[in-house]
This record gives sequence, structure tokens and C-alpha cells, in this order.
Amino acid sequence: MPEKKADKASDTGDGKVTGAAAAGPADAAGTKATATIPGARMRKKPVEGTEPLLKVSGLTKHFPIRKGLMQRKVGAVQAVDGIDFEVLPGETLGVVGESGCGKSTMGRLITRLLEPTGGKVEFQGRDITHLSTGRMRPLRRDVQMIFQDPYSSLNPRHTVGTIVGAPFKLQNVRPEGGVKKEVQGILERVGLNPEHYNRYPHEFSGGQRQRIGVARAIALKPKLIVCDEPVSALDVSIQAQVINLLEDIQNEQNLAYIFIAHDLSVVRHISDRVMVMYLGKVMEVADRNSLYERPMHPYTQALMSAVPVPEPRRDRERILLYGDLPSPQNPPSGCVFRTRCPIATERCALEEPQKIELEPGHIVACHYPKVRTVV
Repeated sequence: MPEKKADKASDTGDGKVTGAAAAGPADAAGTKATATIPGARMRKKPVEGTEPLLKVSGLTKHFPIRKGLMQRKVGAVQAVDGIDFEVLPGETLGVVGESGCGKSTMGRLITRLLEPTGGKVEFQGRDITHLSTGRMRPLRRDVQMIFQDPYSSLNPRHTVGTIVGAPFKLQNVRPEGGVKKEVQGILERVGLNPEHYNRYPHEFSGGQRQRIGVARAIALKPKLIVCDEPVSALDVSIQAQVINLLEDIQNEQNLAYIFIAHDLSVVRHISDRVMVMYLGKVMEVADRNSLYERPMHPYTQALMSAVPVPEPRRDRERILLYGDLPSPQNPPSGCVFRTRCPIATERCALEEPQKIELEPGHIVACHYPKVRTVV
């Protein structure tokens, strides 16, 4: 396997990236892409009042725990437990939360890579919750996924041309000019050289592999892409390029994204709305500015207080969460966050909080929501 070269970048002061990163993460192979530092992009906003592209109601996924010779069910891991949300055409919904909160499982349920235990998933008004594999296949033209690991998600025995061209073959799509010409155009669009068509995944850097994953996802011009931590395994400079690439493609094709990530700064930059999850449940949903500047749920407030800022004030309060994340096999009664919540009362143990809309579009699942301005 060839040695990877370091990607270097420098800011010219006008929002442009120069150096190796300006040419994309192609290293010695070369690329035609340019990138800007996150924050420089201005993209189209989703049109409010339109019908939701995706509507999720009470979505649940419990993984059974089996023991003994007869594999008798003795329990279940409640990975996702009754979540509700909507995504508009052209909108980006950011999803944040600690590891193990069910973000990735939720993404796989939406794309039907996992079978839901309960609830409903509607795409363009059609119930796709329990569609068979055969009936789901045509819908995969419109619903795609970008995976977290840019290497394990690519077949090492297939060339880039075969990987990116697979959607055309599986969907029996014959583009004008042929599949090879179309794939080479897509590779060029995501910042790779068309000559990479016959290369294998191990010949690329991490950033390039993720671009291949993006190329495969956008090949058939879908309407919704679930991005499962697409930049968490990349260097910061390469993260900027991939994020900018996703935003450009969104503007061109009016794509909707569900963007799952741990980096709260990246989520704030790319998202229109943000959903906070904890132990399989939704804690808070709001417009990104409202959520980051005025979080109302104690868990969201703790997350926001941990976000690094360039010039923090001395009186900036840091909210620490004590204790470990409870097991999804045996979640706490009532509010699942109560075991780590600084304001929990006996009511929190007895009664599960209902989702309430405290402000237009700002939904909180808490018995004692309180506005806290983040400094």
C-alpha cells in the first residue's frame, strides 16, 4: 500500500484554501477541485410550508438479546425508542448526541438497511417502513447513504469505476454517452481525476475515499442522503473540503441531508435544523441558531457548554455531566436523562416528559425546560 502524504493548507485571508488542500486531497495523483474554509459558503434555504420529503413517526428499533441453547429472548437493546421528526426538500437536519445514543441506527432505519421494530417512515407521502427488498430497490434511487468509514464502505476488490457505476447497473439506468463517461464526469465533480476510473480504493487517501463514497451516493441524483459522520475520520482541512463539496451538490440538486456527527461546530455550519438525541430518544429539536444560542434542555446545554470558542469569557459556565451513559438494555424510568441531569426531581423518575413546542419550531422533551444563553 503506498504511503499517504500529508495534506497541508493555509488560509489566504479571503476564505480560500491554498497549498495541497486547495487542490483537494488527491496528493500526488492530482485533482481539479478547489475548496474554501467552512463559513464561506452561501447556500439555498429550504422553502417553508412545503410538504415534508421525509416524515418519521414513533420510529423504534430494539435488538433482541438471546441466551441459551434455544436462543431464548431474555431482553432487548433499545437503540431507537420512539422518535419523531420531518425533513423538508432541500433541508439539512443535523443529528447530534453521545456515542451509543442511536444516531447511526436511526440513519440505517431510514434507508431501510435495518428493519424497524415499530413506528412509521414515510418518504414523499409513501409508507416505506416494511417494504420488501424488491419493492424498496426502486426507491434507493432517491434515498442514499454516505458511511462513516471511507475505506470499509468501499469494496477493495472493485475499481472506482465499478463502485461508482454500480448504481447504474443495479437500477438498470443507461445514461447518454455510456456509464463510463457518466462516472468519469461524477468523479470530476467530486474533485477526483477522471483517470482514477481504473484505480482501487487502497490507492487513495482517506479524503479521496470519502469523495468516492460521495460520488457513489449522488450518482443517480437522489433526493435524500443520510450522511453518517462523513467527515469524522478526516483531517480538519479535508473536512472543510468535503463539507463544502456536500453543500455545493446540495445547491445544484436541491438535495436533503440528514447529517449525523459528533462535531457540533460542523453541525452548526451545515445544518438548517438540529436534533439532539440521548439514549434512543429525541431531547430537543430547533433551528440551528435558536438551539446553539438558546438551548432549553439540560442535556443540550451541557453539550453546548463543551463547544470550544476562540475567545471564551472568564465567566463562561462549563456544565459537567457526571456518571456513565446508562445501558440501552435497561434505560432509566421516566426521563432517560434523569440519572445525569442536574435539575432532576422525583417527577422525572415517574413520568416521561412529553415533547412541547416552547417557541415556533423549538421542541423540547423536558419537565423543567429553561432558556440558557450560551456565551
